[in-house]
Amino acid sequence: MSKGPGLFADIGKKAKDLLTRDYSTDQKFSISTNSVSGLALTSTTLKKGVVHAADVATQYKYRNALFDVKIDTDSNILTTITFTEILPSTKAIASFQVPHYNSSKLEVQYFHDHATVTAIAALKQNPLIDVTATLGSPTISFGAEAGYDTTSRTFTKYNFGIILTMPDKCASVILRDKADSIKASYLQHLDESKRSAIVGEIFRKIFTNENIITVGGLYAVDHLTNVKAKLNSNGKLGALLQHEVLPKSTVTISGEIDTKTLDKYPRFGLSLALKP
Repeated sequence: MSKGPGLFADIGKKAKDLLTRDYSTDQKFSISTNSVSGLALTSTTLKKGVVHAADVATQYKYRNALFDVKIDTDSNILTTITFTEILPSTKAIASFQVPHYNSSKLEVQYFHDHATVTAIAALKQNPLIDVTATLGSPTISFGAEAGYDTTSRTFTKYNFGIILTMPDKCASVILRDKADSIKASYLQHLDESKRSAIVGEIFRKIFTNENIITVGGLYAVDHLTNVKAKLNSNGKLGALLQHEVLPKSTVTISGEIDTKTLDKYPRFGLSLALKP
């Protein structure tokens, strides 16, 4: 699209991904296939406790349109259609779910060298409308987000954020929950390939004086193996080992333990993702 600031949703995303992505206490197996016509099929089986679930996702790209259909174990069908460059620097995303039609929505994103604007509307009689805007550059940008309920004519949310991005570091601050909470994060890469990093995050509930501090890290053991770990002020310790067994195919072993209640057994997760 453009080389300007990213979306409001991108503020703090890098730190959040390092602290949350691939951590799991479930058993998950997924396999993906691609065809020369642009059709991609992904089948996922998930075991959470004693509950088993299976999802199937199909993706097809035709010119400037991307069709994504997901079917879950409850026979819910979620269809997402993404159109790029219908208008210059514009992306449109339409999604609807069967049989839950009230969850359908339309999103329009506009990208400029110094600004990014998005508008999301629920496709129902009295829609909820979300609008976000970011101003600045790829190095530093400011953003705001607002949600409006056309039925009650009230704002459901308003958030503000700022992000500073350098080649080897990233820092962000977000004021959320109608100014009731603030989240600040900092991520520092430790090598030129950006495969090793450390991250810190502070979350504070302003009116209740509740604080949660989380620190974590990513270390590349070699070109096929990564290790991640995180610890928060509530005593939750998590770690994972991820290894690329085949090109683009990975196995992930993760675990979590509450260091304040060591009498409880730790929880473990296993994930296997096979891609062509």
